[in-house]
Amino acid sequence: MAFYEHIFIARQDIQPQQVEAISKDLTKIVEDNGGKVTKTEQWGLRSLAYRIKKYKKGHYVLLNIDGSADAVSELERNERLHEDVVRFMTIRVEELENGDSVVMRSRDREGRPSRYENRDNRPNRFEDKKANSAKSGDATSVKSEAVPTE
Repeated sequence: MAFYEHIFIARQDIQPQQVEAISKDLTKIVEDNGGKVTKTEQWGLRSLAYRIKKYKKGHYVLLNIDGSADAVSELERNERLHEDVVRFMTIRVEELENGDSVVMRSRDREGRPSRYENRDNRPNRFEDKKANSAKSGDATSVKSEAVPTE
């Protein structure tokens, strides 16, 4: 048996429950052909890099598959026929990733990427200006806290 990472994108105008039903159907197809889906991650509704069939967004789902090439080819054949699946891609990997994928680790609780990630490691340019002006004895030093705008 080989290991595969399989990602498919479903249409943006269907409900998340329908996306979950599609992933269950595809899991059943893999299991009927002697494979096993070890992990299913729903990444939610995300923007596409370019328009596909007039859609700007899509529901992304990752399936980690432990199975044969026949199981994967049957899965892809069924996805070609499914009207709600916009795109799919299968990659053979040496080993399956344990835990959350990189996409899930880089998102916050609401499903959005954190724009203030690693903020503590960056130098604060407002504090540097205050320190420099205070050292020089400048009368125009900033007295209030500088708050970065969003």
